[in-house]
Amino acid sequence: MTIDAADTAFLRAALAQAQKSYDEGGLPIGAVMVENGVVIGAGHNRRVQDGDPTAHGEMDCFRRVGRRADYRAVSLYTTLSPCMMCAGTAVQFGIGRVVVGEAQSFPGNIDFLRAHGVAVDLANDAACRGLMSRFIREQPELWHEDIAGRERV
Repeated sequence: MTIDAADTAFLRAALAQAQKSYDEGGLPIGAVMVENGVVIGAGHNRRVQDGDPTAHGEMDCFRRVGRRADYRAVSLYTTLSPCMMCAGTAVQFGIGRVVVGEAQSFPGNIDFLRAHGVAVDLANDAACRGLMSRFIREQPELWHEDIAGRERV
């Protein structure tokens, strides 16, 4: 599947969440969940703000969407390729599609998602990459903490 105008609009909504986190002093990673062309939830990385190492952007989005019996028709839009925790949560709950803003700053787990039947589209979005690159330049120690010491590509 290719990225279309609707995907770009939903990715911009995720980027607005990332910007919100950045403005709050947190990591600029945002996510939205979409079902039938409607945003059903949005979240952003809150690790710094809440002092919670599991408060990633995708996890915050899941929490805000809340309990559901079925996620198969839900698409997750995230500004950065998901870590194993977030990718595992998407697989656990049967998210049907993940649209990734960028995977240059952090390669994440796109192959894991695909291996578990999730359709993944990589947008290679310059705005997502730009905000993350800015953050990494400004806060390398915090970035290093967030990725648990793993090297970025």
